[in-house]
Amino acid sequence: MDDDEEREFSRSIVYGFFEQAVATFKKMDDGLTSRDLTQLSSLGHFLKGSSATLGLTKVKDSCERIQHYGAKSDDTKTKDEPDDDARLRSIKETLAQVQEEYSEVENVLKKFYEANDKAIAAAKAATIAATE
Repeated sequence: MDDDEEREFSRSIVYGFFEQAVATFKKMDDGLTSRDLTQLSSLGHFLKGSSATLGLTKVKDSCERIQHYGAKSDDTKTKDEPDDDARLRSIKETLAQVQEEYSEVENVLKKFYEANDKAIAAAKAATIAATE
């Protein structure tokens, strides 16, 4: 995926996802406040796709559950759930869970890129020292 050792291509995609996720979580909070199940389903679907692209399975699965709850279904989309209050409670619980999952992967990915940056800096310093 990356052509250079600094991983600029993947870094831009991952950090773009971070921004997108934070904005989407805010919209989901707003959707809960306004009780907009259709919007919540749409936002769950949107973030599910983005997280799946990056291979963030736990985040993807939680977003898919939000999508299903918003679409008047249970978490597996195998039966209808007509009770809006029950679905909103389920979305609220799942949103808290997905935010924790997101926080975990954000920390891991940021540490990965920071370690990569340090390794590159060390290699450059060693090259400079060797040429002096």
